Amino acid sequence: MDLVPVPHPDSPHSDNSGGAGIGIGGGGPASGALSPAASPSRYESQKRRDWNTFGQYLRNHRPPLSLARCSGAHVLEFLRYLDQFGKTKVHTPACPFFGHPAPPAPCPCPLRQAWGSLDALVGRLRAAFEENGGRPENNPFGARAVRLYLREVRDHQSRARGVSYEKKKRKKAPAHPVPAAVISSSSPHDGNGHSHHYEHQMPPPPPPGAAA
Repeated sequence: MDLVPVPHPDSPHSDNSGGAGIGIGGGGPASGALSPAASPSRYESQKRRDWNTFGQYLRNHRPPLSLARCSGAHVLEFLRYLDQFGKTKVHTPACPFFGHPAPPAPCPCPLRQAWGSLDALVGRLRAAFEENGGRPENNPFGARAVRLYLREVRDHQSRARGVSYEKKKRKKAPAHPVPAAVISSSSPHDGNGHSHHYEHQMPPPPPPGAAA
């Protein structure tokens, strides 16, 4: 397989925001085109750039590959291809800094796409595929092989970089029983609608002559 270089979606030198998207079967404009007056969100803008970049990758594929024939294996090729544009240092097992979250010196280990970037990219492309006419059951970005690959990248980079990608669970505040006296004092009315003013006694007035 011969590939023509495609700019990385997040590269500052890439210019993939323009042009038509690719629909199922190729050639059609992307659905949901925005009017000049509309201002797309940052997520929508990035998704459109990613979709155009992937379309360019398919057109530059040798032989050219239509979206209708794209499979999970082709998505994996695309993700591995993007590694050459990565900026995340991933230490090899032979590197003395393997598993070190803050290496004290440079090393010749390769730069790769960070797992978080790949995971977010796949999510955007998965949504764009269906927005452009693709059927969910045929979505190559949701293939099992793609999910397993992302999991392997996450685990490998976690070990190599000495960082954890596990989501921190939010601790629930312990439930403290409320004293009955507090409950009664906080309820100005009983079940019959009568006010309990004696639960909220005002402080005694100051002695005469105490006020300035």
